[in-house]
Amino acid sequence: MNKVDIVILKIEKVFTASLLAAISLLVFVAAVTRRFGFPLNWAQDISLLCFAWLTFIGADLLMRADRLISIDIIYNRLSGRAKKILSIIYDIGMIYFLIVLVWFGFPLVMQSWNRLFNTLNLSYAWCTLCVPVGSLLMLSTVIKKLIQDIKTPAEERGVTT
Repeated sequence: MNKVDIVILKIEKVFTASLLAAISLLVFVAAVTRRFGFPLNWAQDISLLCFAWLTFIGADLLMRADRLISIDIIYNRLSGRAKKILSIIYDIGMIYFLIVLVWFGFPLVMQSWNRLFNTLNLSYAWCTLCVPVGSLLMLSTVIKKLIQDIKTPAEERGVTT
């Protein structure tokens, strides 16, 4: 992992931890204040914004750590060569999907620029921006993973963990 990747990883960890803490705190405080008749209506919109960013940046963080959910009951029974081929096919499919998200994500941001959150004087584009930004980060991660999967000998994939 090069220095840029290490810096991005650290930023993503701090950013996602901060977003998760903010969501937890906002939802808790909003519930308590609502119970006493003083609802914080804006807390829901801020939580939505944080959750959107947490989803996409967190997905890249999990991809970098190779911790995405997988159903590997069949994959673990395959030979090393079949595992390598399947991993490469998966990587190419992910690259295609992420390119589609980036391609349509930026126009989505532009379309939502004039839309405001219900309780905030803030453009909804800040929420939709997480789609292309997070997808670009994930695209970088998957391309690196594809290169690694191509370089890794099939024999090394025969060992199950």
